[in-house]
Amino acid sequence: MSHNLERNRKNAIAFYRTAYLGNPGQAVDQFVGTEYIQHNPLVADGKQAFIDYFKEMHEKYPGKQIEFVRVVAEDDLVALHTHQIWPGEEEYVTMDFFRFDAQGKIVEHWDSIQQIPEYSKNGNKMF
Repeated sequence: MSHNLERNRKNAIAFYRTAYLGNPGQAVDQFVGTEYIQHNPLVADGKQAFIDYFKEMHEKYPGKQIEFVRVVAEDDLVALHTHQIWPGEEEYVTMDFFRFDAQGKIVEHWDSIQQIPEYSKNGNKMF
């Protein structure tokens, strides 16, 4: 099966940005398929659980920012490498992976998040 990689890349970014910046219901309506399998242990499976989680995060942490540093697409997967700045100047690096169906809708998600340390033994940046 062939996947439209450019469409999936754009949809992954738009989905994440829309949810992250406070409108998870719109993100789900536009970009999620009939099922939504979640691998983040803090979020239950399903569309409504995703919406509830991101609504809560938006209420608790208004004003957070996100920068999409890298986007990689292959087959039915898109990976996002992001830089997040949260209230209190906490900074995080995240890796999110989305699986798409044949219609370009997100149906599965994995992620990993790490706070950016003040010190690095190797001197390399996280981005």
